[in-house]
Amino acid sequence: MAASTLGSAWGPLRLGVPSLCCRRPPRGLWARVRRLPGFQGPAGSGRSVAAASGPGASGTDQYCMELLRKRDYESYLCSLLLPAQSRSSAFALRAFNVELAQVKDSVSEKTIGLMRMQFWKKTVDDIYSDNPPHQPVAIELWKAVKRHNLTKRWLMKIIDEREKNLDDKAYHNIQELENYAENTQSSLLYLTLEILGVKDLHADHAASHIGKAQGIVTCLRATPYHGTRRRVFLPMDICMLARSFHKSVPVKAFPAFLQTVALEDYLKKIQQVDFDIFHPSLQQRNTLLPLFLYVQSWRKRY
Repeated sequence: MAASTLGSAWGPLRLGVPSLCCRRPPRGLWARVRRLPGFQGPAGSGRSVAAASGPGASGTDQYCMELLRKRDYESYLCSLLLPAQSRSSAFALRAFNVELAQVKDSVSEKTIGLMRMQFWKKTVDDIYSDNPPHQPVAIELWKAVKRHNLTKRWLMKIIDEREKNLDDKAYHNIQELENYAENTQSSLLYLTLEILGVKDLHADHAASHIGKAQGIVTCLRATPYHGTRRRVFLPMDICMLARSFHKSVPVKAFPAFLQTVALEDYLKKIQQVDFDIFHPSLQQRNTLLPLFLYVQSWRKRY
């Protein structure tokens, strides 16, 4: 399912969400959020996206940031809140995911989709041979691999699973959906932890479950686009289990899991509309998401 389908499907957050507002944020927090590098407000005001990597940002770096901002806005915001030394690599990784995600909806024939996936498989091989093609995302991903010694098999798992998904077959059971989410979303989180320099069993365990939860929610959010069903009941057990690892995960790993803020908001809103995934309120972009992401980043929570 294309990332472009998912980037704007958010309604406004309520200020009274308990898990986000248990502690009072510091004064002037909204002003601090607006000063985040690359942040743009609801009206498109704010600093340029190119500022996210400072004055020395390269053209390929800007390309990745802009691609992410347009196609996966939530990942763009979460990446902005990563430590400065990890930010450009996170943009590259998420842009790589966007490139793969949009293949399915941008081709008219499966054969063409397979060719594009083959291109990315060869690209990853070339990246690890220090010979990346002259493609912006590939160049930035090569830099990230060199900088953080990223594990090749996670990148390949993402490509392989996206390739299988070109068949557009329905998931027969929750286990199939979990496997897809583990190989795509969880793999992205494993790589993000590597970018952050985190090597921790508890963080890996949390990444596995959070990735599965994200995959399930992504499937729900894409359902109106695919028009395959009218009502869906969310398997909440996986989402609750992911949160249970919170006390064991090292603080350094928390930025990798900031997207749980957006996931939690969607789960609350879909409950409020009686699990009607076609409800108009679920299709609105959440203009307060930057603020709540910043609050959670400040609180070192996910």
